Amino acid sequence: MDTIVPRKNRKNKYILIASVVFLLLTVLVVMSMTKKRSLDVSSSEVSIKSVMVENFEDYIVFQAKVEPLNSMLINVIEGGSTQEIFVENGDFVEKGQPLARLYNPNTELSFMNQETAMIEQINNLNKAKLDLRTQELNLAKDLISIEHDYFDAKNLYDLNQKLYKQEILSKNEWETTQENFRYQTERKNIIQQSVQKEKKDNQILIAQINQSQGIMQKSLQILRENKKNFLVVATLAGRLSSFEPVLGKNYSAGETIGKIDVMKGYKLMADVDEFYLEKVSEGQKANIEYKEKMISVIVSKVIPEVKNGRFQVELQFENNKELDLRQGLSFGVRLLLSEKTKSTVIPKGSFYQETAGKWIFVVNGDKAERREIKLGRENPLYYEVLSGLKVGEKVITSGYKDYVEVEVLNLNKN
Repeated sequence: MDTIVPRKNRKNKYILIASVVFLLLTVLVVMSMTKKRSLDVSSSEVSIKSVMVENFEDYIVFQAKVEPLNSMLINVIEGGSTQEIFVENGDFVEKGQPLARLYNPNTELSFMNQETAMIEQINNLNKAKLDLRTQELNLAKDLISIEHDYFDAKNLYDLNQKLYKQEILSKNEWETTQENFRYQTERKNIIQQSVQKEKKDNQILIAQINQSQGIMQKSLQILRENKKNFLVVATLAGRLSSFEPVLGKNYSAGETIGKIDVMKGYKLMADVDEFYLEKVSEGQKANIEYKEKMISVIVSKVIPEVKNGRFQVELQFENNKELDLRQGLSFGVRLLLSEKTKSTVIPKGSFYQETAGKWIFVVNGDKAERREIKLGRENPLYYEVLSGLKVGEKVITSGYKDYVEVEVLNLNKN
């Protein structure tokens, strides 16, 4: 007789196995997500420095060149091609000394035409003035003739008046004499008024003509002076620099062909990174080393225009009477931005290029872990630490180019 064997329920067994597998996978995923990304690095490949407290001095260092205290540019006044060169770069010149001669035939012809036109206008004004004088003279002649007629009529009037009273002269002749005298009197008065008015008008016109002639003479003088501008001369005494005109080369009006340095005192000119534009201002003190001595200089001018990421700074010596300087010498300038203060600092390093000072690797035994930090001021030696690091901790200051995505560095001694 067959025995009935009960069938085992395998469904619960499968569910249990699936649960265990799912739990293991979950643990692995969580571990992989929470595990910090690490990288093995030889300790000899990185630079490890200590966080310390130092007298922090905010300053910058840049190169500056010696230039004369005062210079004047040599500009071309009338453009043209270089015809003659009388001096060489580096020569000492006196005020008014010819430096070079330029020539432009078109400008020369224009000057000649303008000069001819001005002379013609001056001659026309002279003719107009002469015509007014002639007109005055003719009026004066007419007035003399009229006055002569008047006096004749007056004498006849006086004589006939007596004759009429003596009844020697007829009434008709006397009335004719009276009418003629009245006519000559009015005629003389009218002409005299006309002559006086004409004289006043002519005086005004002649004054205007004289004024116009004066202006034309000045314009003509300026034009003739401008013809001399083809000759480039030294505007002051000094030494030529950057003076390199080329024979036959055309130069435009206003173009600079060199400068004259006044050899009385020197200054320093420097190009500084635009990062420091807001930190550099007039009156700040700096120093340079010259012949094993520290020389004090002061910022005299800041030119805020930025070109190619840099702006210009002018510095003057506080006392350069005993300095034997030469144009073109270069000095390293140490410009103070703040006084010395005790601060927590770390040495400067190339790590900043990748982190911008927002994080750093902090060494702990044979590992270096990534940590958020905050940096403040800087100078050529140190970064000021504001938060995130303690004095005595060690950090990696070398470059992080290969560690940007890494959170832990395993430091190997081999």
